[in-house]
Amino acid sequence: MTAALQHRAGKRGIDWSQPIVYVVALVVAAIAIGPVLYVAIAGFRTNPDFFADPAGLPNPWVFDNYARILGDPRFWNQVLASTVTALGTTLGVMLLGVMAAFVIARYDFRGRNFLYALFTTGLLFPLTISILPLTVLLRQLNLFGSWWGLIIPQVAFALPTTIIILVPFLRAIPGELEDAAVVDGTTRIGFFWRIMLPLSMPGLMTVGVLAFVGSWNAYLLPLFVLQAGGARPEDYTLPLGVQFFSTAYGQDTTGVLAYTSLAMLPAILFFTLAEKRIVGGLQGAVKG
Repeated sequence: MTAALQHRAGKRGIDWSQPIVYVVALVVAAIAIGPVLYVAIAGFRTNPDFFADPAGLPNPWVFDNYARILGDPRFWNQVLASTVTALGTTLGVMLLGVMAAFVIARYDFRGRNFLYALFTTGLLFPLTISILPLTVLLRQLNLFGSWWGLIIPQVAFALPTTIIILVPFLRAIPGELEDAAVVDGTTRIGFFWRIMLPLSMPGLMTVGVLAFVGSWNAYLLPLFVLQAGGARPEDYTLPLGVQFFSTAYGQDTTGVLAYTSLAMLPAILFFTLAEKRIVGGLQGAVKG
């Protein structure tokens, strides 16, 4: 009987011979998911109910908080701002990242290793220490307080990770494919667009998802670029909009929690749907 159960469990991909692994995984999942569920459920409570029992369930369940936020035009303007900046960042990261990675991975030139190391060093350059010179530069370029002033720095700070992931992908593509393409009369640019891009799509999807989620959840850079730049609250991204809403309606705790849960919902859904692509892309980068 035990052997039969273990055989069936093996078919389902569960190895009950190591229960500690599953216990630890469940604990970690509870720690990660618990706060998200708490915020989402608390949005269905009234403020008196919440303050009477912060750890309890809604009694009664109310939908006024979510309905009020979804009916606020400012919230949808901030959704638009987050969407535009996230998509702009993603497209910029994917396009510039794959072109730079293609040169580093497939061309042999003096200083190639130094250039790759320079991008790698970019991972050690935190955003916090560059805020002051960045804001000065954006003011001089008349981008301070605009969405472009947010998109361009986000692309720049995401490029090191992008190139580190994409270079192994492009290096792993056999050189025989390029030789065959040259024999068929394909130029290097044609080889890049027709062969390299399709074959490196798992890596591109990985860096695209990471760039999108990173931009959607960004708070520090929008705080300095948009809020300090004098942008209207309607032009804030959602993380900054949550901070503005919590300041304006500080006594409405459950409303703030509902606003927070709605702001993080798109990123959670997007990341969940693209999880397999991220894992596959990172595995391919390691193999390459």
